[in-house]
Amino acid sequence: MSHHKNIPPKRAASLLKWLVRAELTEEVLGDLEEKFHMDLNQYSSFRATLNYYYQVINYLRPFALKKTISMTTMNYSMYKSHFKIGYRNMLADKWYSLLNIGGLALGMAATILIGIWVYGELSYNQEFENYDNIAQVMQTQTFSGEVKTAVNQPMQLAPVLRTIYNDHFSHVVLSSFINDQLLSVGEQNETKISRAGNFMEPGIVHMLSLQMVKGSRQALEDPTSMLLSETTAKALFGSKDPMGQTVRIGTGMEARVGGVYRDLPQNSDFADLTFIAPWELLNTTANFKERLGWGNNWFQTYVQVADGADMAKVSTLIKDAKYDNIKDEGNFGAQTRPTIHLHPMKKWHLYSRFENGVNTGGAIQRVWMFGIIGIFILLLACINFMNLSTAKSVKRAREVGIRKTIGSLKNQLVLQFQMESLLVVFLAFIISLLLVLIGLPFFNDLTGKTVGIPYASPWFWLLCLLFVIITGFIAGSYPAFYLSSFRPVQVLKGTFSGGQGASNFRKVLVIFQFTISVILIIGTVSIYRQLKHVKERPLGYDKEQLVYVPINDPEVRNGFETIREALLRSNDVKEVAASDVLITGTFTTNSGFDWKGKDPAMSEEFNTLRSTHGFGEMIDWEIKQGRDFSRDFKSDSLAFIVNETAVKYMGLENPVGEMVQWGTMGPFKIIGVVKDMVTRSPYEQVRPTIFTLHYGRFLSFINIKLTNEGHTKQALAHIEKVFNQYDPKSLFSYTFLDDEYAQNFVDEERMGKLATFFALLAICISCLGIFGLSAFIAEQRTKEIGVRKVLGASVLSLWRLLSKDFVTLVLISCCIAIPIGYYYMSIWIQDYNYRAELSWWIFASAAFGTLGITLLTVSFQSIKAALNDPAKSLKTE
Repeated sequence: MSHHKNIPPKRAASLLKWLVRAELTEEVLGDLEEKFHMDLNQYSSFRATLNYYYQVINYLRPFALKKTISMTTMNYSMYKSHFKIGYRNMLADKWYSLLNIGGLALGMAATILIGIWVYGELSYNQEFENYDNIAQVMQTQTFSGEVKTAVNQPMQLAPVLRTIYNDHFSHVVLSSFINDQLLSVGEQNETKISRAGNFMEPGIVHMLSLQMVKGSRQALEDPTSMLLSETTAKALFGSKDPMGQTVRIGTGMEARVGGVYRDLPQNSDFADLTFIAPWELLNTTANFKERLGWGNNWFQTYVQVADGADMAKVSTLIKDAKYDNIKDEGNFGAQTRPTIHLHPMKKWHLYSRFENGVNTGGAIQRVWMFGIIGIFILLLACINFMNLSTAKSVKRAREVGIRKTIGSLKNQLVLQFQMESLLVVFLAFIISLLLVLIGLPFFNDLTGKTVGIPYASPWFWLLCLLFVIITGFIAGSYPAFYLSSFRPVQVLKGTFSGGQGASNFRKVLVIFQFTISVILIIGTVSIYRQLKHVKERPLGYDKEQLVYVPINDPEVRNGFETIREALLRSNDVKEVAASDVLITGTFTTNSGFDWKGKDPAMSEEFNTLRSTHGFGEMIDWEIKQGRDFSRDFKSDSLAFIVNETAVKYMGLENPVGEMVQWGTMGPFKIIGVVKDMVTRSPYEQVRPTIFTLHYGRFLSFINIKLTNEGHTKQALAHIEKVFNQYDPKSLFSYTFLDDEYAQNFVDEERMGKLATFFALLAICISCLGIFGLSAFIAEQRTKEIGVRKVLGASVLSLWRLLSKDFVTLVLISCCIAIPIGYYYMSIWIQDYNYRAELSWWIFASAAFGTLGITLLTVSFQSIKAALNDPAKSLKTE
């Protein structure tokens, strides 16, 4: 038998030394060693070792354990006792408990709502199997020194990526931009609906891993077949089988239903993809192959990189895929030095902003902002709990003193108070879930999302458990350590007063609460100030009483003049004109312009708007030089009207009469200059824009100016009648231009509403804490107030006495919050080209508003205490 087998196991001996009281260790180890050697003589070494471990474990009885171990290893009855004591303390002071639970419930509800929203934002698009490998191809170009990045691509790029770089991609998909299309079925178009969809190459079905309900993914490989989402198939065919049925897309294309796929996740960029039609159908119908070149950036390209491929390296590899195909042509496109890169799907939603060709963020800033707000709101609620718990410490001092006297250790008391905090937090959590359920519809309306509580997810409940524990620890840590630190001698002698340190700490916490609240108010007011400033920005045209109707049928475009005359027969219609884009969304850009004095190295870009006669008069634009388009001048078919920014951009001193060549078209004569108009986002600077006459295939909208607001209903009835007569195949729809323009402010209005909601919540939680503290302080000073009243103090002087401390704290909070708020709002507002100044009154209103709310809150308790009968208050004392 080897020597090491005669020695008792060291790990078991070490465990015994760590757990058993020192005075027993030597004797116990000696007995166990003697028993071990006896077992060795009778049994094998393995059995002797097992018996030794058994004896060690068997000896770990409560009487033998070290004091610190035995005291902290609580049994079930002790935990039950802690919760029972906590429950009784809650019932003993219902008002205090209501404030604590209510404040925590509000804070936790807000945090849960924000957490669900943040999770939804961070998990955007993640339901797609190939999430990590999907990307969109982006193009960066330089126009006159300005670097622009966009998703727009020429149709020729996708085949190049698919052939030359085939080893690096599993799929390359050319796609149109998602757009509403008229879908109709039946011999007489009995069923007509408008749905959003795309024309895409077949690879998209594998890229998005479409879940087919009927048919096959391969159906899209047939240029005469299309795929419908479940919802769209039901809307078109009801309970009938859609397979093989013919669907008309718009008024000029048809395709058979080759498959039905499950609706795509709402929390994704493809949520609106309710049908997928074959790219080749659109390509053939519109004759793109013959008409469009590398300079027509009209489409999108999606890719799925091959498994194991590094997306960043592939992105670098394809950088010059477009430039290499146009650099030898000597055309304008090469001057812009286009570069291509991949934008991963995981960045589409939150990192969509590019500046000077660099991805600088996007909605992620908003996610961070509201995430931080959620944390701060929870902290405000926890601070209420801390303040009220420590303020009421005098009432529990005797309990702590007695417990310590009879042998309770500090860590036992800390555990007890933490358990009480957990009980309060748990009850607050239950109430917060109810508040979340009640508030979800309102919150979804605010955010424009459809989020819900994921009851079925075990991860959600695990996170909730952690949330309760962490909140309980944060809220209860300081009160627990503070209350457990009381000295029993002072408490039982009656010399304990609560301590100045705790009072000062409470003041610091109150200052923190109101600092956060004031910052949130400053942010909210600044957001609404900026929103109001942009909404009131002069547009340069009149958008009121303007209605537009989309052109779905080429026959409408061809018969525009006839339709115009029919519309003008009503006295309620003032003017009618068609255009390729809306005046509120002139996002079409063109290049290839040349004029006298232009720098040959200049890579120019203009926004363009094509329209029929009468467009300028209809929107009431202001001619600064020259004249408007006129039916009296046949030569106006080769004429331009430019805005003031375009004149500066072109460097023209006397623009009227100047000739401009546009590629192979022209030359065009500048006949007028119009005052700058906001024709894109109202947050952007005005861009150089060219207006030209057009009666061809690019016309997409018929714009109608109504005469009288009082006759809007009958005017719309007349318009619908005319379109039903001349465009019976289409589904009549119209939109007021001011409603379209209002869409520019939806995101900012939502952010403003959310900021307002959370600022009010922060103030409410802070005031709940102040309300409780002021009530407790008034209760503590009952005798003093009674004496002062007997000595002749007025209600006003007593109100001033009880309110001044809180007013001082709020004023300190304002002094801290105002510079912080100014700093961060100054950074935020730099994101806007057209921005409002941060006026002094924003900060003054936040400070005075907070001060006023605080005074109202405190005054209730102060005046109530001041009005008490001094005889009763002195008798109570």
